[in-house]
Parts: sequence; structure tokens; C-alpha cells
Amino acid sequence: MSVLFTSISENNPVKSGDAEALIQPLGLTIDPSESDDFQTLLAAVHDCAEGVAALPDYQPKSDQAKYPREDIRRPSKEEQVLGEAWAHRFLIRGNEEGPLARKSVSLKDVIAVAGVPQLMGSDIIPSWTPTTDATVVTRLLEAGADIHGTSTCENLCHSTSSYTSAQGVVENPHATGYSAGGSTSGGAALVAAELVDLTIGGDQGGSIRVPASLCGCVGLKPTHGRVPFTGVASGDAMNDHVGPLARTTMDIARCLDAISGYDGIDDRSLGSPKHGSTKFANTLQELPQRLDGLRIGVLKEGFEHDAVASTVRHSVSIAVKKFEDLGATVEEISLPDHLHGPAIWTIQQRIAGAQTLLGQNTGRRGLYMTEMERARLPWNDEGFQRAFPSTKNVIINGLYLMNRFPELYGKTANIGRQISDKYQSLFEQYDAIVMPTTPVVAPRHGKRGLPVESLQPSMGLTINTAIFNVTGHPALSIPVGFAPAQDDEHTMLPVGMQIVGGLWQEDKILRVGHAWETNYEWKKMHFTTDKN
Repeated sequence: MSVLFTSISENNPVKSGDAEALIQPLGLTIDPSESDDFQTLLAAVHDCAEGVAALPDYQPKSDQAKYPREDIRRPSKEEQVLGEAWAHRFLIRGNEEGPLARKSVSLKDVIAVAGVPQLMGSDIIPSWTPTTDATVVTRLLEAGADIHGTSTCENLCHSTSSYTSAQGVVENPHATGYSAGGSTSGGAALVAAELVDLTIGGDQGGSIRVPASLCGCVGLKPTHGRVPFTGVASGDAMNDHVGPLARTTMDIARCLDAISGYDGIDDRSLGSPKHGSTKFANTLQELPQRLDGLRIGVLKEGFEHDAVASTVRHSVSIAVKKFEDLGATVEEISLPDHLHGPAIWTIQQRIAGAQTLLGQNTGRRGLYMTEMERARLPWNDEGFQRAFPSTKNVIINGLYLMNRFPELYGKTANIGRQISDKYQSLFEQYDAIVMPTTPVVAPRHGKRGLPVESLQPSMGLTINTAIFNVTGHPALSIPVGFAPAQDDEHTMLPVGMQIVGGLWQEDKILRVGHAWETNYEWKKMHFTTDKN
């Protein structure tokens, strides 16, 4: 402490009363006899901070000599597709050979690419430009993939709709005017429209699986920590997941082999197997395309929730019955705690989301993207007024919950672990558990209006997805047919089935999904009523 005292600079800005002003909003005071000492201590820590701020940052080096970025640009109107599906266009060519050789990839616009401005679906702040590549970017290039751009995501990732991005609306590739889901909206639409082979998305409540379901592609939220989150904008480290979207489960498996494994940086991935050690794709190729001997549980609560449309329930039920034709044992199971998922997730996300937005979320060992924090903080009222209502709501809700329920975040972590343990017990009996991914097919786009009106189109879409962000279990969404839009029986839109596995058991859910899609053509399955 004496070193700090002697190092206080002459031009230190801390003045009398500053310490009192800092704690006054908390209803706290400083005894007058202690005021001078706390001013001295505050001045000392200011000088300490100035010294640390002057040090060079330490971020992974981007190998732009080997992987140069070509023609970085905001796409013109002529280049845009599916509304505003692209955030930035560019090309980074991967290795000549590899398991993903010449696969075309887009990246959700929260994944750092050195030299490429990142918008994060927002206009609250100007775009910021990373100086490093996310781990998944480096690994994709090493595996031979070509990255063609960043794809539009929803406004600060706070929506499962596809109209909230400040850059524009993303259209469902099956019907203009309908949602592509979110927050990995642009990427899911590009994959489903066959404009790229793969997208890497982020999922903190369903943001990979919801757009996969609504757009008709395959989306995987891996086990928490299997894929390093290094270089991806965080919401809540407990719920953070990054994973692939593709048109086939085999491509999902190839991509997961390429991007998974601890990277020496992200402590969320400490339990992940060594990078390059998994053989998900090889295993799928070698296994018979049947499911003899597997046990599949059909989650009662996932089907019988009031929010699940009858046509979606029927479509997924028909898909589930086909597992029996493939040799699996299929049984209905029940876990009432599944219904607590939305509430548990909401509390976690509101508190941690507010802390992250306000620059107060700390405590992980990993890469901190300091350029982004410098660009977006501190908040001011002008930026807050431009924020989409969902972002405003996160801040307001989070501050309220921290003030009124100070123990609640910790309690959600404890209860979330309890639910996870209960699921793990089920996975001792069943190889996979299935349910609808989303309760409805793609809804019409909403519009920005008053807060409740703006949030309405996203409400209820994550009733079956968010719980697995809380528990960390791997969850795969595959398309299993078409059902009519809620507002137009002549508009047919994809239905998604979610396949969930035990922790670190992606091999089982990939096998189940691959067998189903190999034996059945989902695009030929149209369900116009719940009786056909």
C-alpha cells in the first residue's frame, strides 16, 4: 500500500468528496474522520489504473499473411439477399485441404474477424473493428473453409425475431414477410437458401436453434464449453454457446470436429477434449443408418405446453414415430422442472445481460475484447434512446432484480444445476430426448413500436430451448416437415424437432439426427392439419 501512496501523481484528478459521491447512490456514507484517507486511497488506485491502461494489450495474433482479408465492404443493395442478410462481405480463403475444404461460411456478426468492422445488429455505437480473430475463425480456416462474410444478427442479440437489427430486416427464405428467427438470423437464412454451406452462430437462449427451426436448416448448440467462446461477444458466461448451422447433420459433425476443443484461453472450455481429437463425422459415416438399440424419450412437457401449436405438435409427433421404424425404442417421459426453464433463464439473462451491457460482468479467464468495451461504454441517454426495446428492457430488468433480489442470480445457478442433474439422470436411461424446437412455425415480422408490441413476436419462442442453455446440454434442431403459417394456411413453413443429449454426448444426438434425415426427406412432408 505504501508504494501506491508514494506514487500518487501531482496531476491526479481525484478530489475531496469524490469517494462520497461514488457511494451516495447506494445510500452509503463515509465518516468525516475517514474522508481524507479514502480520497488518498482513491487517488492511488487511479494512478494504478493509469499505469495499467498504458500497458500494451495482449490478444491472439491474427495471421493475415497466411489468411488475408479480401475486399472488406458493406454490401450494396444489389449484393444484399433475403432482405439484409449480410452484415459485411469479404473473402478469407482457407487452407487448400482439410475436412471443410472449399466449404463456404458466414459468421454471425458478433464473432471477431480482425480488420472487419463489427455491427452487432446495432447503431447505438459506431461499428468497432477487432484486431484479433476468434478461435473458431482460425480453426475454420485451418480446416479449409472459405469465409465469405459476416451475417446480420439481431440488435445486440436480444431477440429471436429477424426485424430488430439496425441494419435491416432478414427475410425467411421460404416466405417473404415471415421471420427468419434470431438472433443468428442472417446466417440461418443464408444456409437455408443454399447461399453458404455453413454459418457459425451464438446461442444463449436459442439463437442457433430457433432460426434453424424457422428457416429449415440444422443447428447445433454444443455442450457448454465444447467450442471455445474466445473472440465472441458474451451475454452471460453461464449461457454462452457457439456452434454451427448447416443443411445436413454430417456437415454439422465435420464443423464440430474442426472448431471444438480447449484453446488455452477460454476457461469455459477447460473440460473440452483436445482440439482435433474428436471423430464425429467419421463415426457418422461408419455407423448404420438405423437406430437399433437406442432409447429415445419424448418429453411430455415439451409437447403439451399451451404455446405449442397443434400443427407443430402433430408434425413433430409424426417425425418421432419414425424413430421406431429405424429400430429405436420410443417412450414418453416427464420432467416437470422443464417448465421452470423460461423463468430461470430470464432471471439469469436479465441480471448478467445488464451487467455485461454496463461493463460490470467480470470473473472469467479468457479473452476480453477491450476495443469493443471502449467503443460502447459508457452509456449515454442518446444511445439508450436508440436501443431496441429489448435492450432497454434487459438493463431496466437487470438493475431492478439486482436491487430487489440480490441473491436470485446465485439461486438460478443452483436450481439450474439441479435441473441439469435431473436431466442427467434421464440420460442414464435414454440416449436422446426429443420435443419441438419452437412452439410455432415462423411468425410474421413484427414492427418497432411501444415496448410490448416490439417484443411480442419473440415471446414464447424459447420455451423448449432456453432451459438447455441453463443446463449446458447439447441440443440439435433438425427440420422435419412443413406446417401452415399461423395467419395463412396456404403459406407452408418449416417445423423443427429438437434432439437433446447428455453432457458431452454430441455423438448420440448427431447419430439420431443423421439417421432421421438420411431415411426421410423433410421437404416432402407437408402437414396442413393435425389429422393428416
